[in-house]
Amino acid sequence: MSIFEAIVLGIVQGLTEFLPISSTAHLRIIPAFAGWEDPGAAFTAVTQLGTVAAVLLFFREDLTRIATTWFASLRDKRLRKQLDARMGWYIILGTIPISIFGLAFKDQIENGARDLYVIGTALIALGLVLLFAERVSSRDRPLESVKTRDGLIVGTAQALALIPGVSRSGATITAGLFLGLERAAAARFSFLLSVPAIVLSGFFEMLSLYRDRGSSDDSVLTIAVATLLAFVVGYASIALLLRFLANHSTKVFVGYRVVLGAAVLVLVAAGTIN
Repeated sequence: MSIFEAIVLGIVQGLTEFLPISSTAHLRIIPAFAGWEDPGAAFTAVTQLGTVAAVLLFFREDLTRIATTWFASLRDKRLRKQLDARMGWYIILGTIPISIFGLAFKDQIENGARDLYVIGTALIALGLVLLFAERVSSRDRPLESVKTRDGLIVGTAQALALIPGVSRSGATITAGLFLGLERAAAARFSFLLSVPAIVLSGFFEMLSLYRDRGSSDDSVLTIAVATLLAFVVGYASIALLLRFLANHSTKVFVGYRVVLGAAVLVLVAAGTIN
């Protein structure tokens, strides 16, 4: 991979990781349009460490408070009903499904699931489900109302993001809307829930890359450039999305997903991209 490709893909990763349009799909589609090689699931997972660093920095006060209160609640039962203590448990419980399915279907995710037909179909399907969630959601529940059931449901939805084209934030925000959460609350919960899953997958794939491909200066440099740009752009995209969802619906993302998915399916069927 050239430095130019790393720059482009790093920016794409940072921009699309938190928008409900699937970063994995874009890291597969853009190289196909440009005639580049597929960077692979491992590259995607490692560069996601840049976006998780953006989450850690953006939500540093929330995460510090959640971790501190959760640990304290293990000793003091009186703290267990506080939101921060409960959020700690919800994040843990919500990470279990994606961890189990990620390990169970690792080979399929890295190979067959990256087929452009699968990605195009997933873009359209989740887009339509998100549109339905927008229409039926009451959107009257703040983050403080989240319960254990919500954490498990949103965590299970997060596991669907293992299918390229679904989108981690898209699946979890959609689930949050179905549960009646406010758009901004659904997005905030989605971001907080993403931290353990992205960290675990990123470090796991980093070890795999090092073991299978070695650590040449070129590969280290390209991954470092892409990861750094993913961090910078990802931080900005978090702020923009939260601000946008405070006053707007997700319909613009639905339209984008459907148009992009349809374009991918048509171009693959025509043999323009492969």
